Amino acid sequence: MENRIKNFKDFYDFYLTEHSNKWTRIFHFVGTLLIFVVIFYVIRSGKERFLWYIPIFGYGFAWFSHAVFEKNKPATFRYPLWSLIADFKMFFDLIMGKQKFRP
Repeated sequence: MENRIKNFKDFYDFYLTEHSNKWTRIFHFVGTLLIFVVIFYVIRSGKERFLWYIPIFGYGFAWFSHAVFEKNKPATFRYPLWSLIADFKMFFDLIMGKQKFRP
C-alpha cells in the first residue's frame, strides 16, 4: 500500500522537490498568471465563455513542463486539491521571494 502524505506542509515540501527545474517553475508561474488574466478579463468583459481557458492554461503549461523538463508525473494525479493549492502557493511564494525560479 502506498504511503499517503497526511498534511499540507509535508505535501508542499514534496511538491517543491517535484518542481526542481527552473523551467518547470517558470511554466507553472506563467500558467497560473494566465489564469488570473483570464479571470480578470471575464470579470471586466462579462464574457464567461473564456473561462474554459483556465484549465487549458493551468494544466497545459504545468503538464507540459513536467513531461519535457522535469520528466515526472504531476502530483495532481495523486493529490488533486493539494496540488491546486500548492500551485497558487508557489506562484505567490515566487512573487514574494520566498521561493526562487532557480532552486
